[in-house]
Amino acid sequence: MKIHDLITTTDALADLCERLAKSEFVAVDTEFMRENTYWPELCLVQIADTEEAAAIDPLADGIDLKPLLDLLTENDEVLKVFHAGGQDVEIIVNMTGKTPFPIFDTQVAMMAISQSEQIGYANLVDHWLGLQIDKGARFTDWSRRPLTDRQIEYAIGDVTHLSKIFSKILKKLIKTGRGNWLDAEMEKLADASNFTVDPSRSWKKIRQPGRNPQVLGRLKDLAAWREGEAQHKNIPRGRIMRDETLADIASHPPKKQGDLAKVRGLSSAWRDNDIGKRLMKVIAEAEPLPKSEMPEKMKRGAPLGKEGALVADLLKLLLKIRAREIDVAARLLTRADEMEALAAGVRDLNVLEGWRYDVFGKDALELVEGRLAFAVKGGKLVMTHIDDMQASMEEGQAEDEAEDEAEDEAEVAGESGAVKEAVAPEEAPAEDGV
Repeated sequence: MKIHDLITTTDALADLCERLAKSEFVAVDTEFMRENTYWPELCLVQIADTEEAAAIDPLADGIDLKPLLDLLTENDEVLKVFHAGGQDVEIIVNMTGKTPFPIFDTQVAMMAISQSEQIGYANLVDHWLGLQIDKGARFTDWSRRPLTDRQIEYAIGDVTHLSKIFSKILKKLIKTGRGNWLDAEMEKLADASNFTVDPSRSWKKIRQPGRNPQVLGRLKDLAAWREGEAQHKNIPRGRIMRDETLADIASHPPKKQGDLAKVRGLSSAWRDNDIGKRLMKVIAEAEPLPKSEMPEKMKRGAPLGKEGALVADLLKLLLKIRAREIDVAARLLTRADEMEALAAGVRDLNVLEGWRYDVFGKDALELVEGRLAFAVKGGKLVMTHIDDMQASMEEGQAEDEAEDEAEDEAEVAGESGAVKEAVAPEEAPAEDGV
């Protein structure tokens, strides 16, 4: 594979992208900084196919990333391969409003062909290629220039290895026939709305303090306000106020600005600074959350109770057994809250639809409804159908009865022979001379 020098000009980037546009797929990775900013700062882009690889410096003077962004978001003939690509995709969405398409994530794919739920890149490389990658540059400051040769080599390694691994994963997915299992997960990555922040909806990501419309109305407005402050200042939203503090203020709003100094998580400066004034204005103007915006109640059947909780525990045990049996990540099959809902009587669930029903949901439903049981065979915990178990027991019982009957007949025959022998006349001794 040809490794190019660091690309720092638009012409060199355009030439590279023109060649890569003829490939079936490209492996993509980014390096960025976001510890001190709201918006992630793109510092490096790495890209490779099976023939060549390069690192692109987006901070180089005068470089225009349009050829690269067009390749990623406009060319639907080339598959874009990422590993744990959520944050990479977020950056591209911030720059273009679009996600890379079509898209494939090797971390997601590994859930369908192994029990790995969030396999890291180093473990992925070790698993497929048997290589130990250098982690020395992992936590480097990618915004500093010039980049060292070691940094660039480390960064490009992320895509050169990935381009080899992708082909191996694809072959296994084809062999196992599980490619369609990943459709929904890949669709999430391809949906730009999952990576854009709508301040008016940001409250939904905060643990909600009950279902009081007054409280939720304040929470919605406070979360939107915090998001706007963080975006304007370009600092992490947690630097403005933590989620816990926001929820506490929504539940117990201070009556005057001076009371903000008593709120846990806020400094005493909030009692008389400008941001404190803006916060109090938001609280004062907040309206109750309309019924149309109230969060949906979680799907539940009857309260679980002690017995229901035990059933949910049995379902979780079944999930572990099935994930081990078919070598798949449990999280791809179902979630804990779905199993609790199933145990409580809910039937309108994803786990009872499509391929999930075929590989797990059917057995889970039969376990809940008493048609499936646990058994130990060969020292391993397995599942067995009640009908099969009863048939096996009846067959075993019939065999035992047949053996007992045969033994009884043999015993009777033996006793009869002994009686005959006991009553038979003794032969008279032969006389001499006869």
